[in-house]
Amino acid sequence: MIEPSKRAMTRRMLLCSAACASAAFSLRAPLLASAIPSSAQGSAKAFPLIENSIPAAILIDRNADTAIVHVADSFSSDLERVSGQRPRRFIGPDGLQGPVMMIGVLGQSPTIDRLVQAGKIDATSLHGEWEAFLQIVVDDPLPGVSQALVIVGADRRGAVFGTYDISERIGVSPWYWFADVPVARRRDVLIPARARRDQPKVRYRGFFINDEDPSFSGWAKKKFGGINSALYAHVFELLLRMKGNYLWPAMWAPKAFADDDPDNQRLADAMGVVMGSSHHEVMMRAQDEWHRHTDLGVTGGPWDYTKNAENLRTFWRGGIERMMSKGGGKAYESVVTIGMRGDGDEAMTEGAAVPLLERIVADQRKIIAEATGKPASETPQIWALYKEVQDYYDHGMKVPDDVTLLFSDDNWGQIRRLPAPGTPARRGGYGIYYHFDYVGGPRNYKWINTNQIEKVWQQMDLAYARGARAMWIVNVGDIKPMEYPLSFFLAMAWNPEAMTPAALAAYPAVWAEAVFGHEQAGAIGEMITAYSRYTARRKPELIDQDSFALGGITPDGLDGGEFGAMVAEWDALEAHMLEVRTRLRPDQLDSYYQLVEFPIAAMANLYRLYYAAAWNKLLAARNDSRANVFADGVEASFARDGELTRRYHTIHDGKWDGMMAQVHMSYVIWNDPTQQTMPSIMRVGADTPNDRRDRKPKFVERAPVPEGVIAIEATAFSRARGGRGLHWQRIPNLSRTDGAVLALPQGRPATSPADAVCLEYDVTVGKAGPATLTLDLAPTLDTMRAGGLRIGVSIDNGPVQMLKIDMEPTGGASDIPASKRWTQAVCDNVSRLSAAMGRLAAGHHVVKLWRIDDNVVPQKLVLSTVPLAPSYLGPEPRASGRP
Repeated sequence: MIEPSKRAMTRRMLLCSAACASAAFSLRAPLLASAIPSSAQGSAKAFPLIENSIPAAILIDRNADTAIVHVADSFSSDLERVSGQRPRRFIGPDGLQGPVMMIGVLGQSPTIDRLVQAGKIDATSLHGEWEAFLQIVVDDPLPGVSQALVIVGADRRGAVFGTYDISERIGVSPWYWFADVPVARRRDVLIPARARRDQPKVRYRGFFINDEDPSFSGWAKKKFGGINSALYAHVFELLLRMKGNYLWPAMWAPKAFADDDPDNQRLADAMGVVMGSSHHEVMMRAQDEWHRHTDLGVTGGPWDYTKNAENLRTFWRGGIERMMSKGGGKAYESVVTIGMRGDGDEAMTEGAAVPLLERIVADQRKIIAEATGKPASETPQIWALYKEVQDYYDHGMKVPDDVTLLFSDDNWGQIRRLPAPGTPARRGGYGIYYHFDYVGGPRNYKWINTNQIEKVWQQMDLAYARGARAMWIVNVGDIKPMEYPLSFFLAMAWNPEAMTPAALAAYPAVWAEAVFGHEQAGAIGEMITAYSRYTARRKPELIDQDSFALGGITPDGLDGGEFGAMVAEWDALEAHMLEVRTRLRPDQLDSYYQLVEFPIAAMANLYRLYYAAAWNKLLAARNDSRANVFADGVEASFARDGELTRRYHTIHDGKWDGMMAQVHMSYVIWNDPTQQTMPSIMRVGADTPNDRRDRKPKFVERAPVPEGVIAIEATAFSRARGGRGLHWQRIPNLSRTDGAVLALPQGRPATSPADAVCLEYDVTVGKAGPATLTLDLAPTLDTMRAGGLRIGVSIDNGPVQMLKIDMEPTGGASDIPASKRWTQAVCDNVSRLSAAMGRLAAGHHVVKLWRIDDNVVPQKLVLSTVPLAPSYLGPEPRASGRP
C-alpha cells in the first residue's frame, strides 16, 4: 500500500475508490500498491477506518438479516486483526460517537434508508439489482457522528460482499484461515470518500467439494469430528470472502449435508450461502440418503423410475419439504438440481431414454410446485448436462425455459457444449460445471493443483461470450491445494469482462502480492506460473518412468535427454523457491509451504523419482551396476515424498493433519492403486566407486534441432492479420512450453480463408524435401457438435488445407477413434495435427495459420523436411525471442 507523503499522514494506508481503481481492483484481487491521486492523499473527507490503532465502530440495525449479523461479526474480527483492537459494536444508532461503519440492506435498514431519504446517499443504481453494493463516506450521518462509511447492499449478499471487499483491501486475505495467510498490522487506515459500486456479472458462482476421501474427510474428522457445521462455517466464510454465493457440499458416501448435521443447512442460509446439490444428487437430496432410513419406508429399493417411481417421488418430496422448513413458509435459499442419473454417479439407462427423463422432470416440477405452494418456475432449478446426460440434450430433450442448462467440461478442462452464437436467450440461462479435480478415466487426478489459469481463462471467457452467465461452479476436490486456481475462477466469475488478457497476465503477481506482500510478489507470481506450466504438461498420476525420453548411454556418460531437461527445470524452480523462502517473515512460512513450497518441492521430487526409475530400468536391462545408484535415488525420492506430506501435517501446530494424503504414484488403471506404492526397481550385482561417480546423468541442453526441422512457438509470429472484427492476441503460458495465440473476441462464428484472418511465420528451410507441418494445439472440443474444430494451414501462396480437431470424451461417445484421440489429448495435454505440405525448396518461405473455427488454440508449429524424431514437447525452437 502506498503511504502518503505528508508527514501528518505517515504510515496511513489509503484504499482506491472506483474512480482510481486499477484493473486489478476491478477483478477484486487487491493490488494494494495501486496509484492514488495526490488530491486523495490529503483529503479531509477520507474516512478513518483505523486511527492510531483504534478501529471505527460498527453499526447494524436491530432485526438485521442474519447474514448482516454474521458479516458484521466477521468484519469486527478483521479490524481486530489489522488494528490489534476489537471495534465497538452497536445495534441501532443510540449512543454512537466518533467514526462509524454502517452495514445494511437498502429497504431493510431504517438507519440507511433515512440517509437515502435525506439525500445523503444516492442508491438509485441499487434498486432491484442482484448482489450489488455501494461503499460511500457520508458526513454528519447521525447526531454525534461526524462521518460514516456506509456499506449498502441491494440485497443481503450485496451488503456481505461490500463488507468483505473492504476486508480484502485492508489486507485480510480470503485465505487467512484456510491457508494461514498472515494479516499485517496497520496503525492507520483511511478510506477515500468517493463512492465505489460493484456487482457480479455471473449470477451463481461457487465450488463443489468432491473426491474428498481420504484427505478432506480425514482432516475434518481430526479437526472437527466430521464434516459438520463447525467445519462448514469456515467453508461458507471462505466462499463469501471470495464473493462466491453457491456451494455443492461434500457428498462421497456416507455423507449427506442436510441429514448429517441439521445445522449445516441452517447456517448456510443464515450466512447468505445458496445451497445446491451435485449433478447426480437431485431435489436437494444427498445420494447417500437413499440408502439410509429404509426402515421408515420412504427410501430404498431399486433406483429405477420404471420400477420404483412412487418411492422415488416420496424421497424427492422429502428433500423439497426440508428446503421449505426454514419457518414462516419460507425456503432455505437453494438452487434445485432436477433430472436423474443412475445410483452411484453412473448412467441411468443404456442410451438416451428421452421420454423417460422428460416424465421424471415433469414429475419433479410437480413436486416442487406442491411443496412450495407456488409455480415451479419460481424456484431456481438446474439441469446438469454431465457425461451421458448431455446425450439427452443432444437428442433433442427439452426442459422448461426457466430451468438453467448447466453445461459441463469433459472433466479435464475442455467445455463440451455451449449455445451456438445467436441462440435465443432462455429465462433460466446457461451455466458451466468445470473441473480442477476428477476421479475417473483415463486416470484420477486429485492430489495436487495441475490447473493453468490461462486455460481456465480461455475456456470460461469462451463460455461467457457464448452466453453461459447464470452459473459457474467448479469441482475443487479437497479445496486445498486448489487455493490459487479457485481464487482466479471466482475472481473471473465476478466480472469476466474485466479479466482481459492484460489482467490475466498480471494476475499471478497480483495474487502473490495480496498473500505475501509487494516485495516478493513478482518472484512468487513467476514461480506459480512456471509451476502451473510444468505440472500441466502431464498430470502426476499419469507420469511414470516411461513418460518422457532419456537421451541414452553415450561415450561421455549418461545423457538425460528430454526427461533430464524437464528434471533440470524442476530443480531450478525448486532452488529458486527455497531462495525466495529465505526472504520471507517467519509468520509467512506456513502459508508459503502450503501455497508455494509444497507443490513445487513435491512435484520436483516426483519427477526425480521417475527419472531415477527410468535410468534404473534402462541400466538394469543392460546388467549395468549403475542401476543400483538410481535404485537408491528412487528409494530416497519415495521417502522424501512421505516426509513432505508429514511436514504438511505438522505446520501450524498440526492444523492440516490429514490433508494432501491422496494417492499419486504407480497408477496402472484409472483408479489404482489404493495406497502409495514405490515404483519397481531392480538391482544388479555390486556397484563400484566409479558407478557412484557417474550417478548423475548430464543436465545438458536438449539435442540440437537437425537441419530440415524448424520449430516455432505460435506466439512468435511474424505478422498477424485480423478481420471480421477479430484480432490476434498472444496469451503467455497457455501452453506446455511458451504460450498460445487466440483470435479475439471469442465466441464469434466461423470465418473462411477469404476473410484473411491469419498468422504468418517467416521461415528459412535449410534442407529441401517433402515437408510436413505439425501443429500443437491446446485440447479443445467442438462445443456446437458441428463435426470438429477446423484450422487452415498453407505455405507461401499455396492452397489452404483444413486440419480438424475431431475428438469426443469417452463418456457418452459412440465414436471409438474420436474417444481414443480424446484420451491421448488429455493425457498429453495437447492436440497434435499434421499435414503434408508438398516438396519445399531450401530458402525463405511463409507458413500461414488461418482462423476458421472458434476455440482453436495454436501453441507450436514444427515444419520438417526430414524425418522427425518423436518427443513429448516437440523440438526446441532455434530462438525464443519475439519479433
